Amino acid sequence: MGPSDGKRLFFGVRVSLATANALAQCAEQLARRANDAKLDVRWAPPTSYHVTLKFLGWTRSDAITAVIDAARAAVAGTQPFRFRTSRLGAFPSLEKASVVWAGIEPSPLGELADKLDRAMAGIGFAAEKRPFAAHVTLGRLRETRPVRDVVLPMSEQMFSETRVDHVILYESETKPTGSVHKEICRIAFNQPQNAAIGAENRQTGALEGADTETDDGWPRGEPQGDHK
Repeated sequence: MGPSDGKRLFFGVRVSLATANALAQCAEQLARRANDAKLDVRWAPPTSYHVTLKFLGWTRSDAITAVIDAARAAVAGTQPFRFRTSRLGAFPSLEKASVVWAGIEPSPLGELADKLDRAMAGIGFAAEKRPFAAHVTLGRLRETRPVRDVVLPMSEQMFSETRVDHVILYESETKPTGSVHKEICRIAFNQPQNAAIGAENRQTGALEGADTETDDGWPRGEPQGDHK
């Protein structure tokens, strides 16, 4: 079975438009500091800013309906909540960094990630071995370098809030310029029992009609950039 018979998938939530705008302004300052320090960083476009909840990896196309069904059952009845993005850091450390990120204050995101992890394990995906660490990836270094002098002076910033009432199943595609991810479907916390299945066939593209904004301020169906 070849690559055309599957997709590289993950579950996530997008940050609010206000949060993305604030993060983008911060990333611009970081980029200037990184350039001064001769660091080669590929900065994520603001439209890609999200928190990954569960990375599935390559998934057979004929299994996507089961993935959506399991996720829908897992998040059903979850109460909407808010989280705040704050602070900057780097993975695996400021001294040996490959990723620059914005952190997330304590929130129900961890519980939501656990629900999805258990649900996906129930249909054959590997359970997470590492503790969940909620973050928004801002940039990736092309080679591991120290970033303390670039990041630390800006690290204690507070950004905006995001309201969460659904999770998104994304497809991640590798491009020469990095990974691009497309929204496959949104899975609401409170969804009618007879909600239509088959959302894996949804195509992201032109905005449809005037009622296209979501609760977090984003237009629906907008293609996004760099992922993990």
